[in-house]
Amino acid sequence: MLRSPLTRIVIGVIAAIAVLTVLRFRPWERAANVETAAGNGSTPGQTRQELTVGFLPVTCHLTCPVTDFATKTSPTMRFASQRFTDFPTMVETIKSGRLQATFMIAPLAMKLREQGVPVKILYLGHRDGSTVMVRKDLAIKDLRGLRGKRFAIPSAYSNQNLVIHKLMEDQGVGRDEIEFVEMPPPDMPGALAAKAIDAYFVGEPHAAKAELDGSGRVLYHAKDIWPRFISCVLVVHEDLIRDQPAVVRDLVRGIAESGEWAETHRLDAAKVAAPYFRQDEKVVRYVLAQPPDRVSYRMLTPTNDEMQKIGDMALKAGILEKPVSITDLIDRSFIPQDIKPAKIKVAAAEG
Repeated sequence: MLRSPLTRIVIGVIAAIAVLTVLRFRPWERAANVETAAGNGSTPGQTRQELTVGFLPVTCHLTCPVTDFATKTSPTMRFASQRFTDFPTMVETIKSGRLQATFMIAPLAMKLREQGVPVKILYLGHRDGSTVMVRKDLAIKDLRGLRGKRFAIPSAYSNQNLVIHKLMEDQGVGRDEIEFVEMPPPDMPGALAAKAIDAYFVGEPHAAKAELDGSGRVLYHAKDIWPRFISCVLVVHEDLIRDQPAVVRDLVRGIAESGEWAETHRLDAAKVAAPYFRQDEKVVRYVLAQPPDRVSYRMLTPTNDEMQKIGDMALKAGILEKPVSITDLIDRSFIPQDIKPAKIKVAAAEG
């Protein structure tokens, strides 16, 4: 009569110990880790790091999604791109600490540094690749024809804004003779087609889209206004530079190699970038091929002279309150000496 309750107690204690052991060692988590490692190409016990990098859906930022695509199967490092549609949201994400690396317009990076946000420019996003579009039904040959018209720019802090005002000055057009509005780049082609605006200056493919649908025509390519035009740069927070220099070095190398690959694989680059941009592939392909020098991803090391020129223009325009310190702004130490094309197999990745 006494053995039966005792037996039940012993069995209960053994069962409790077994449950506690399972909870402590959590074998299901080890299984999940093995599955994750197998899924991303790493071996069990190997940790894969991931860094989020911000971008807008413009070809000025094309190397960001290409680097994301190239590192999807990397066993050690993934540079995951985060799509933004406007710069104010991107800036707030940086200031909040949720984003430590991103592509953005150069004057805005300077403004952030002036405001005390510890960011540095490490690399350029592109050369050229922006276009001034006007409504196709307007007989406009230069900026004089845009007097009294509405002109969209991506941001008051953009190089597009600085350059168009310099061109207005050259052509004798007063600053108040054209009405400027800030607009997210993806919204510009639709606004032009609806005649809500008369012209815009933006990074591709948002100019080519209006060109292809027949609502707009090219007034100027950026390369014709300012040869080797710079709009966007790669910006990295100083905390990341200090705490994870190896990751930053991998990021800059990846961006550089993605640019070199895009130069020699333009149609494949369009195929890779189009889903990230949420654009029709034929539009991105048109930008990268018609003409081939519409945008370039070579010679992306920022020089003191060109950054100083941008800083001086931003100061004159009232965007900056004081001269920018170029030595504090730029860090070129992470740029690789020998830039080779990234090894990307588009067809194999799609399959």
